[in-house]
Amino acid sequence: MPYIELKNINKVFNPNSNREHHALKNINLVINKGDFITIIGGNGAGKSTLFNAISGVFPLDSGSISINDVEISSTKEFERAKYISRVFQNPLDNTAPRMTVAENMALALNRGERRTLKFSKNKDNIALFENLLKNLNLGLEQKLNTEMGVLSGGQRQAIALLMATMKAPELILLDEHTAALDPKTQKKIMLLSEEKVKEKNLTALMITHNLQDALTYGNRMLLLHQGEIVRDFSEEEKKKLSVTDLYKIMVDLDE
Repeated sequence: MPYIELKNINKVFNPNSNREHHALKNINLVINKGDFITIIGGNGAGKSTLFNAISGVFPLDSGSISINDVEISSTKEFERAKYISRVFQNPLDNTAPRMTVAENMALALNRGERRTLKFSKNKDNIALFENLLKNLNLGLEQKLNTEMGVLSGGQRQAIALLMATMKAPELILLDEHTAALDPKTQKKIMLLSEEKVKEKNLTALMITHNLQDALTYGNRMLLLHQGEIVRDFSEEEKKKLSVTDLYKIMVDLDE
């Protein structure tokens, strides 16, 4: 039985107008437990729209989404937060900049429940947060009482990734989460992402414009074009591809 299934997903923006845009066209996707799927495609291919559809940012025009045999298509975005975590491209979008690291982590620990900051002062939770941060080997365990806004982009993304995986969501969406970082930090965050997915046997989808990362990470790769999934590469197929091969496949779609 599929762990996550998208059936006949369609989304049209500005229908019946000269700005009509069919952003998602009959998307069908079966995701198995533990899949780490990279997603590529040119600008306007529908990648972020697909993530927004899964997250519940807007209602579907048609189709259904189920997670672990639970239909979620009609649920609101905040309700889906119990099942789905998302890490965005901009580090500022993933955390509350005027709250401390501990307060941000407390909110993540309490995800899907009544939100309170008293968790950030609980001694057991402080010990948990320190241990989790220490395992990142970035020295962030010393910054629990530091406001998130003063940390570097890489530090914020590392903490955001940690927060997104603390409660082992049913699905984690990595939305170009390394795009705003320098190359060295990108590599660190990608390795951390892979580590967390494997460590907790998470099911993950990752949008990236870095074709090498798309080939290096994950066990499947989707290619989107004009709102459709045009290729679904298996792990074995990915291993046989080079960045040049992949670039040619993408260029040929536009011809």
